[in-house]
Amino acid sequence: MSTVTETVDVHVPVHTAYNQWTQFESFPQFMSGVEAVTQLDDRHTHWVTKIGGVRREFDAEITEQHPDERVAWKSTTGELKHAGVVTFHLLGDEDTRIAVQMEWEPQGAMEKAGSALGLDERQVKADAKRFKEFIEARGTETGGWRGDIDRPGTL
Repeated sequence: MSTVTETVDVHVPVHTAYNQWTQFESFPQFMSGVEAVTQLDDRHTHWVTKIGGVRREFDAEITEQHPDERVAWKSTTGELKHAGVVTFHLLGDEDTRIAVQMEWEPQGAMEKAGSALGLDERQVKADAKRFKEFIEARGTETGGWRGDIDRPGTL
């Protein structure tokens, strides 16, 4: 299992950073390797990725979502098993720290070698930097979903 944790500070209010992150269909604009994300309903997304020449499609479920605080997910279909959480931390009226933690199980020799060499960590770091550039250049979100989703079995 591979785990990557990355933080990035962005110069926008926490609600702006959070709102933009919930616009999953905009991910291809700043995430390399993500070709498309389709929001199926409040909890489910469909992804198309192409990383290292390997194209994959999978579905993911949003397992927890709290406005201006966190979004967590896990894959539900496809050969690549992964999960993650993004948290949003108020640093000031106009500044937010975003922490991304992802965990997945690399498949095949190429992915395992890439993970061992830290290529996945570099990609997450680069994607976080591109998100920072994307949201700071815009100054505002392209939309936002403020719904609240709790993990099953929580109150």
